[in-house]
Amino acid sequence: MCAFIAIIGDIRNSRELELRKEIQDRLKKTLEEINIKYKKNIQSKFVITLGDEFQGLLLEGEKLLHVIQYIRMKLYPVEVRFGIGVGEITTDINTEMALGADGPAYYRARDAIEIMKANEKKNRTVESDIRLENDNMNQKMLINTIFELIRVIEQNWTERQREIIWNLSQYQDGQQKTADRIGITQSAVHKALTKGNYYVYEKAMKNVEEVLGEIKI
Repeated sequence: MCAFIAIIGDIRNSRELELRKEIQDRLKKTLEEINIKYKKNIQSKFVITLGDEFQGLLLEGEKLLHVIQYIRMKLYPVEVRFGIGVGEITTDINTEMALGADGPAYYRARDAIEIMKANEKKNRTVESDIRLENDNMNQKMLINTIFELIRVIEQNWTERQREIIWNLSQYQDGQQKTADRIGITQSAVHKALTKGNYYVYEKAMKNVEEVLGEIKI
């Protein structure tokens, strides 16, 4: 069986957002950047399907979290749910846009979105903004638990900690260069990383990436 990875993104509370047109334009630009930046990993290019929803299809899981994190950083503070579905595509695939294709990968990505929405209505204290659905129950349970723990860490960040951690995560070139870009001292970066539980966060992200990296068509 050839497994693809479908991603469906859904902007939270989109109808209540101010400057909705501006946000949609920013989303469109971000998806265009994703389609170029991760071209080798994409089977069908990311495209907006509705005003507040978008989707894409990946060939493999190696860069999955990179794609999601890039979108999150570009749209912040707008919140986005990401449903991930692993499985077959049973129709023809249009490589230029993720529209018209169908199959278990997309069904599962949609299920992931609906599960997150249902959990939010139950007023759960912590609900991750990323959820994976596949046919491996143990793997799915483990990865989704890690996503929830990652969310707990993120919710405790200050805005400064978020800025520093996302900057370091994006460039991956050390504390001093992160400090130079932001205009603060290296010690301030180190302090923010420690208080923000960055090293636990980074390890969790890398462990999930390793598991997802094993998914290839």
